[in-house]
Amino acid sequence: MYNLHALELKVGEKSTYVVKGLKEFIETMLEGEETLYFGKNFTYDPKVHILSDNDKKIMDILIEVYEMNESLKYSGNSSLYNKFIKGKRIFLTDSQIKRVFLHLKDRPIGFKVQYGENITTSIVDNDIPLEYSILQQNEGFILRQNGPMTIPITRDKEYIFYNDKIYRLSEEQKQVFSAFYNSYRDKREKSIFLSVKDKEEIASYVIPSLRKISYEVKVDPLITQDLYEKPLKVSIYLDKEKEGISAKVKCFYGDVEVNPLSGEGGKGNKGILVRDIIGESTPINTLLTLGFQKQKDKLVLKDEEFLIEFITKHIQTLDELGEIYYSEEFKNVRVHNTPTITSNIKLNEENLLEFDFNIEGINKDELRDVFNAIKEKKKYYKLKKGGFMQLQSDELESISNMFEYLNIKESDFEQDRLLLSRYNALYINETADNRNLGIKKHDSFKKLLSDVKGMKDKNFAPSDNINKIMREYQKFGFKWLKTLSKCGFGGILADEMGLGKTLQTIAFIESELKEKEGMPSLIIVPTSLVYNWQDEIERYAPNLKAHIISGDKKERVSRIKEVTNYDVIITSYPLIRRDIDEYRDLNFKYCILDEAQNIKNPNSMNARAVKEIKAEGYFALTGTPIENSLTELWSIFDFIMPGYLMNHNRFQQKYEIPISKNNNKVALEELNYHIKPFILRRLKKDVIKELPPKIEHKILVEMSKEQKKVYAAYLEQSKDEIESEIQENGFKKSKLKILAVLTRLRQICDDPSTFIDNFKGESGKIEALEDLLEESISSGHRILLFSQFTSVLKNIEKRLKEDSVEYMYLDGKTKMEERLSMVKEFNRGKGKVFLISLKAGGTGLNLTGADTVIHFDPWWNPAVEEQATDRVHRIGQENTVEVIKLIARGTIEEKIYNLQQKKKEIINSIMDSEVKEESLISQMSEEEIRNLLIG
Repeated sequence: MYNLHALELKVGEKSTYVVKGLKEFIETMLEGEETLYFGKNFTYDPKVHILSDNDKKIMDILIEVYEMNESLKYSGNSSLYNKFIKGKRIFLTDSQIKRVFLHLKDRPIGFKVQYGENITTSIVDNDIPLEYSILQQNEGFILRQNGPMTIPITRDKEYIFYNDKIYRLSEEQKQVFSAFYNSYRDKREKSIFLSVKDKEEIASYVIPSLRKISYEVKVDPLITQDLYEKPLKVSIYLDKEKEGISAKVKCFYGDVEVNPLSGEGGKGNKGILVRDIIGESTPINTLLTLGFQKQKDKLVLKDEEFLIEFITKHIQTLDELGEIYYSEEFKNVRVHNTPTITSNIKLNEENLLEFDFNIEGINKDELRDVFNAIKEKKKYYKLKKGGFMQLQSDELESISNMFEYLNIKESDFEQDRLLLSRYNALYINETADNRNLGIKKHDSFKKLLSDVKGMKDKNFAPSDNINKIMREYQKFGFKWLKTLSKCGFGGILADEMGLGKTLQTIAFIESELKEKEGMPSLIIVPTSLVYNWQDEIERYAPNLKAHIISGDKKERVSRIKEVTNYDVIITSYPLIRRDIDEYRDLNFKYCILDEAQNIKNPNSMNARAVKEIKAEGYFALTGTPIENSLTELWSIFDFIMPGYLMNHNRFQQKYEIPISKNNNKVALEELNYHIKPFILRRLKKDVIKELPPKIEHKILVEMSKEQKKVYAAYLEQSKDEIESEIQENGFKKSKLKILAVLTRLRQICDDPSTFIDNFKGESGKIEALEDLLEESISSGHRILLFSQFTSVLKNIEKRLKEDSVEYMYLDGKTKMEERLSMVKEFNRGKGKVFLISLKAGGTGLNLTGADTVIHFDPWWNPAVEEQATDRVHRIGQENTVEVIKLIARGTIEEKIYNLQQKKKEIINSIMDSEVKEESLISQMSEEEIRNLLIG
């Protein structure tokens, strides 16, 4: 239940008037427009009359009550409306009247207690000069408060009306007074009856408590004659515990000893001991606030931070509480100054950086623990012999920051040594020099730094076969890979798509193998590129023995066991995830990721799996090292050089958040400084002078499992159909029939669902296309995509919609005026992909807004493909055009492509505007047709 206090106001200038309508007065003040008449000598005008600062603060409190009252008008408590403001009175709670009193200090105020008279009083910020007496009466004692009545204004007794003044009590007087006041049998009599049995409690608690808050305490001589009263003396005994320290507090009254925690002592034949309970509790409470905890008859401090703070800051202040005594063991619990650190660094026999540390006053067997404390940024280290060592200095802070950046783990320590990968050499050397860490550098470490700086001048060259076909920028990329590998570093080859990352990598692997035979290299690629890598290796470095890990689980396990018989092992991201257990005991020369954006999510199964592979060196190939966030870059670096960019959380705090959210240029420059040596990225525009106007290459695509089954079944059926047709009608008359059968097989290579109802499998080509488009679009390219089959284009269109890729679509049904409009829009920049039916868009269109052409399926006549490509590669095209042909591996498509290459010169020599699309097949012999159908 609330105490409510009625408040009335008077306002005026020379003379004051009672505010008879408080609500109206507050509204006039708030609205500020009207005036309020009080009498002939005063009319309140809010525009003219200004309140003092204290009065403003009082009115703010009253306005709060007014607004609360108004809110009740339309609430469920409307019955309370106007209960808090009635006429000239406003009713305040205890907390509100306390706030008002704060602004009325030292001012005369009218005051009236219930049933009392109005008086003028003031607020005094002092304790009441209380008087008490304790007299013996009958079988007990009477404790009586003497003097005027004490009337509590607030329930907590903070404000008391006493002797015509309002007193604001101190916390100490309030607590003790409140306890006694609440125990009075009669508030007017102000007395408490105490039993004779309570004599010791009276002596120990009542009398000392009253003396703390009173002006005078009179005690009956019949009581005092039995009392033993001496001043309190406190002694504190500090000792070392198994864990932490302890404090035993002893209180002495003359020669009587009391343990204030256990209550033991205080007995004797000298009378009833008058104890200073508040005095006894002061050292206890002080120690508790410093982190000590009660444990039987003593206080114990175990928490290291509290303990160190106690020793370094608070132990001296205990003298204010009493006499302090220290045990010999406790004297060893001290805080030693920051030690001197000496360190050496070298490159050891295992090609690891080896830090050798020596810390003054620390045994070798404690070094690991000390450095863990430094790494965890602890301010102190707890010594095994007792005491603490400060870990606060600029040098230690620099070492701590270096450890944090290097993501030092406990496993990196080997006794008194710290072992790190050699790619950290540049960072350590720079930090040591910039921070004056005084690290002694061994000759082996200096040689490593010298080799790194001088390696760029080495004359690395690929094999003659590859060298003669490589462009200059590709030779530079090869040399860059060699330089990093020789220095023991990893790297990201981030050339734009179409610049030959695969060729540069093959040249690098071949070169390494020639220098030193040994472990194979592992290449992990998207499923769609597995056989493309094999094809490229056979083309550029046929001397390299490549081995693909494929098939069911049993077959893959068998093939993994054979890896040491090969130079290059090729597998896919999905298979490395499934087979990672089989790779745990294997070691590779290099582990290389193609399309490394597949590990951009550091928590993905792809990323976790590839980071378990053991190799001497790690490289990543990607045209898009960053697509959405810097975390993607961190994840790739965590593969090529684990820990180089710290752990993920630290990287986010130091770089990603400041750069991405705060546009922190200093953080960006620092990050660039660290990563620049390990990323090589060239765009086509950077090497345009070295590029031909048109770059053509094929990508061999593996069909999906279900797709292969359908293809195999139709292949057998096609053989029978063609054989029967030739026997019945002869080869020449059967060519149209043969063309139809072969076209059906080609359609299966693209997407079986286009003519097989309820086909539930995937299309290997469409899956590969999605990866290809993602990289190409993210690199800023615009694409023309041709296919003979409109049904296939429709399926691709569905995928583009699902992936939210902006596109255009043109086939034979598109009207001429629409075609021209679409071409204009595309060339102006609308759309990322233009899907075009080969027959409908192969001629007559000028689409120089694109710089990439994808032939989803090979056409019989290369001339038709050339005409389609020329939609982009024509006058007005400012960029090098990349032409990509998707070929289903091991199918009729691959054989058509190979046949095209053989006959291309012949076809080009006879081709004119009248050449027919089926010209290639019309020139094929019966034997060549049969060879197409060999599975």
